Amino acid sequence: MGKWYRSAVMFGVTLLSAVGQDVAPTHLVEQTPVAIRKIAPGVFLVDFGRVAFGNLSLTPVHSTVSKAVEVRFGEALKDGRVDTHPPGSVRYAEVKVATHQATTMIVAPPVDARNTTAPAVLTPPSWGVLMPFRWVEVLGWPRELRADEISRRAVFDSTWVDDAATFHSSDPMLDRVWDLCHYSIKATTFAGVFVDGDRERLAYEADAYLTQLSYYAGDADPRMARATFERLMKFPTWPSEWAPQMIFMAYADWMQTGDTVWLAAHYEELKTKLLEERVSTDGLVMSTPQLISHADIVDWPIHERDGYVFTSVNTVVNAFHLRALEEMSQLAEAQGKAKEAAKFLEQKRTAQSTFQEKLFDPVQGLYRDGVGTEHASLHANLFPLAFGLVPSNERPKVAQWLVARGMAGSVYAAQYLLEALFENGEDADALALITAPGDRSWRHMVDSDATITWEAWDLKYKPNQDTNHAWGAAPANLLPRFVLGARPLTPGWGRALIQPHPGTLTSAEGRMPTPHGEMSVRWKRDKHFTLALTLPSGMTAKVELPALEGSSEVRVGGTPMKAHREGRWWILEKDLSGSVMIEER
Repeated sequence: MGKWYRSAVMFGVTLLSAVGQDVAPTHLVEQTPVAIRKIAPGVFLVDFGRVAFGNLSLTPVHSTVSKAVEVRFGEALKDGRVDTHPPGSVRYAEVKVATHQATTMIVAPPVDARNTTAPAVLTPPSWGVLMPFRWVEVLGWPRELRADEISRRAVFDSTWVDDAATFHSSDPMLDRVWDLCHYSIKATTFAGVFVDGDRERLAYEADAYLTQLSYYAGDADPRMARATFERLMKFPTWPSEWAPQMIFMAYADWMQTGDTVWLAAHYEELKTKLLEERVSTDGLVMSTPQLISHADIVDWPIHERDGYVFTSVNTVVNAFHLRALEEMSQLAEAQGKAKEAAKFLEQKRTAQSTFQEKLFDPVQGLYRDGVGTEHASLHANLFPLAFGLVPSNERPKVAQWLVARGMAGSVYAAQYLLEALFENGEDADALALITAPGDRSWRHMVDSDATITWEAWDLKYKPNQDTNHAWGAAPANLLPRFVLGARPLTPGWGRALIQPHPGTLTSAEGRMPTPHGEMSVRWKRDKHFTLALTLPSGMTAKVELPALEGSSEVRVGGTPMKAHREGRWWILEKDLSGSVMIEER
């Protein structure tokens, strides 16, 4: 499976958490250290290369007598040693054990009630306590510590294959960001459902949806996303915008799998996530003072809201409501419920008209934060743009304004901000935000030697943050969806869209799993734009190429192909299948 793995102990069965929820199959994997260094007499520092959730297997081969040793687990180092007093929610634990020659022991951190008791998502007791760590310090070891005497028992999704997805581009930093984010999704599958990090180990709707998008970019199996969805249906959380994201999750499942049977089992429940109990006669969602204070989120943590002014009609909450109505209409259609589909669509059209009338400021050319304020924040504009609510003639100005504002939101809002920029012609600026210098980008995480993405851009923005948070891994889905340009056009990937957004890149290539099998995309831009595409059996693709200056035609396999220019794209008029080479001339 990869150079880290010595052997795998498989526990590929569906497990049941302590609160009675099914979780997807996970397994323990034995991992050997990448380095062991003696740092003092009897003290060894063990590096496993990346953070993972697990514990240790210890087998003293050379000890001739019983010996008590101290084992320190850590996510971070300080001055070349395991940081025993790390900041925020960065993890550290220590335990003393008695070793015996040739006796294999499972060495686990002490129980931590914060994430080993319900309502946290629990792991099988037989595995022992799991915690995220990269580094281990062993104190009191009587001889040299050998690699065959210590291993990490790390837990991952049992269906994950490391190289099922790949990404390489002409920007080495972007490649490092993708690798960080891709691994972050794998590493945080340990619980069998998508959790928000180690501090709570709870499922939240927003975390789950963002993780689902990135998970599908690395693994086509829907079971973990579905287990998370079903848990959240029984144990929902409170934020206003989190509820509509359950509809986003169901819609993403349908587009990924095409499975209407699973959808049918949840269709009626989904209608309760539309915030209809808060809709006024004009179609917009209303917020009471209590909801404003405790439920309307906009962004998290609170100081990432770009000065957002909260009112009884909240632009961000209503943007989520409108997007949910649009997707609910399509899900109703998929269930053969034409009248309900038409009803949801009409509700959306009515509410969107009011949304535009009351919340868009034609003088600024921007959306206000809500009714009763003239303040226009990043968030009041990025969500309408990402959700397709901005009239076409206004989109360029809103997109350019967002570029000028920069990364004025959190890692959560960044998913939607970057989607909005990619979809509205700002590829270069979207990529620049991902790899920007400073402390508000993924480059900062990479330069800080993170191996799993963080809950916030930096500890100074959220002092108690987790440094193992999958909602911070948005490039894991954004880069394949937009830079490689591969997205499903029809449910189940029967028909895909291949529409690369190169920005300033000169090349990119990668693989991604789909329900039909592996898809690969490779493109290069010099004097011409060329794209090599391999689609699995059962899939066709609509291909759109970025139109380079001076290009006049598109060839497939050297033969001119009917295509037309539309805005900045060459659009092929015939779908493609199999393995093809496409060239713009």
